[in-house]
Amino acid sequence: MQHLDHDRLVYLALGESEADHGETDHLGTCAHCRGEMETLQHVAGLGAETQGLGDLPDPPEHIWQGIVAEINAAEALPSLTDARRQPAVDPRAAGAESDRPVVAGTRDRSRRRRRWSGWVTTAVTAAAAAAIGVAGTLAVLGSNEPEQPAPRQVVLASGSLSAYGTTPKDANGDARVFTDGRLHLHVANLPDVSGYYEVWLINPSNMKMFSVGVLRDRSGDALLPLPPNVDLQAYSVVDVSAEQFDNKPAHSGDSLLRGNLTG
Repeated sequence: MQHLDHDRLVYLALGESEADHGETDHLGTCAHCRGEMETLQHVAGLGAETQGLGDLPDPPEHIWQGIVAEINAAEALPSLTDARRQPAVDPRAAGAESDRPVVAGTRDRSRRRRRWSGWVTTAVTAAAAAAIGVAGTLAVLGSNEPEQPAPRQVVLASGSLSAYGTTPKDANGDARVFTDGRLHLHVANLPDVSGYYEVWLINPSNMKMFSVGVLRDRSGDALLPLPPNVDLQAYSVVDVSAEQFDNKPAHSGDSLLRGNLTG
């Protein structure tokens, strides 16, 4: 089975485009694409909820002063170029003193290695201190400032869904359309079906309709993107239907829940 293109799923999840009948049918039959679509919708919802967050605070001034001091101290150490310019000692020099220059040269190299090792440790420590300082600042600010509540969604239209036709009377639901162009649907006690549940918006004056998306469970919540600039005064009926995996994108005629949107 060929899956829907990932970029296309992103556009659908963001509500930038409307799924055609073929895509709607594919999402109803392909668990992989449907799961990816729902994940993208969840991520898009989280992104929308973070729009009210402000910038992170700057770290305390003494953190940067400490980093500058450590860097200045490191710059005072001899460079590798200076170390190379020191005259080499020939270990083949004659006499009883031939071993002593070799020992001295070894000690010099060992001392330089320790100094450079200390510089690396200092640099790493300074970077770690900066990170700790920023984290500490955020922790202090977080403990002193009250947590800001997430911005509430503004409801553009809403309505209750009731059992339709022969559907058991305990089946019910609620629908809310947010101003960001998403339909929040809560359903409960839908009857078990052999296929899947699909959500529609219907124009009651001419019974034209279009699919909004599919539901995964018989009870629970779903957040579905609506087409841009949808006319909710015309398409005012929310319908939940039972659909079969028959490769037919049209409404099955088996409605389980219906309700009117008012705003």
